[in-house]
Amino acid sequence: MRYIDLFAGAGGFSEGFKRAGFEPVAHVEIDPAACFTLKTRLSYHYLNENKKLDIYIKYLKGEISRNLLYSVIPSHILGSVINLSIGDENNFKIFQMVEKLAGRKKIDIIVGGPPCQAYSLVGRARDRNGMRDDPRNHLYVQYGRFLKKYSPKLFIFENVLGLLSAEKGKYFKNIQADFKSFGYIVEPFIVNANEFGVLQNRKRVIIIGWKKDINFSFDQLKCQSRVEYKVGNIFNDLPKLSDGKGKDKYYEYAEGINDYLSFTRIRNGLDVLTQHITRPHTEQDKEIYRIAVRKWKRSKERLDYNDLPERLKTHKNRYAFLDRFKVVADDVPYSQTVVAHIAKDGHYYIHPDIEQNRSISVREAARLQSFPDDYYFEGVKEGKNRTAAFRQIGNAVPPLMIEKIAKLLIEYLK
Repeated sequence: MRYIDLFAGAGGFSEGFKRAGFEPVAHVEIDPAACFTLKTRLSYHYLNENKKLDIYIKYLKGEISRNLLYSVIPSHILGSVINLSIGDENNFKIFQMVEKLAGRKKIDIIVGGPPCQAYSLVGRARDRNGMRDDPRNHLYVQYGRFLKKYSPKLFIFENVLGLLSAEKGKYFKNIQADFKSFGYIVEPFIVNANEFGVLQNRKRVIIIGWKKDINFSFDQLKCQSRVEYKVGNIFNDLPKLSDGKGKDKYYEYAEGINDYLSFTRIRNGLDVLTQHITRPHTEQDKEIYRIAVRKWKRSKERLDYNDLPERLKTHKNRYAFLDRFKVVADDVPYSQTVVAHIAKDGHYYIHPDIEQNRSISVREAARLQSFPDDYYFEGVKEGKNRTAAFRQIGNAVPPLMIEKIAKLLIEYLK
């Protein structure tokens, strides 16, 4: 069963569907760094399926270059990553490329989620016009172009909860009407990643559409049982780091695997740790981090920005976003939502160990999103990718959640 991934990003959707047994036909993504990430992950899957993982391990250890890694991968696999923006100016070219990749084989499912900032409640609160003029409000129209072109049996459209309320529900009603016009029954389904084994409080709306001849039911999707682990499971086997430290390529684990890392396949036997790297912080920020960690450890209370000493208050806004400094508590079942802002600073993602006194590393953020440790997030330039990696991780869909949803949907596509 074959799928197209639109607005593919770092490949959270694609990883989940691939692990569930689907085959990718094409990934369409505008960000060049994310396209390299997709190509590297496709390289992993090809080498894994052909029992040549030693080549991929050499890449993770920094023993071979990215170009050398790609040189052993068939061109049609890397060519499935289409680095173009989805829109009227490029769609015809994208269609031609997809048809060349698919041949005569039918597309069974289309997946993806357009950029969500235009529907985000936080984004609308920060924007003077409430994001009304943002062109991303209408990217669902472009998604519809692909539904009309390929008429898959089923599609999944993922976005933030704000999609349902943006412009008093106008955009969602338009989406529903637009997609119904292509012959789909269209329903929204609100999911929380922590119900699928992801150690993160991440609520999203998934719009599922299916052809009328498919006897689809939401019941299975609503019956997920939360597996109880603690966030500390993602931290305790990693080497301790101070701010601005770590290695982009090969690192050794500090401890053996635990049940959560095994259950989720975050550690899957390859055991080559990469991108356990942290950003540097000012002394002022590190002092605030210590205050936030101590407050959580002592009383399980979050830091209110207005409670800081005056000398540490440099933000003019004293009325909103007062929880801008927040610990990723290790003694709770799930963390706060990981978002793309993590690429700008780590204040909302403070490591719970006061001795390390830093924000979380790239690898720790990826683990909160349920990406396996052998998933490498690329930059445009090889090796210069911390900010690009954080951005891709924050924008991603948790692959563990998508894998479980994909396994449920596969029964309806047989």
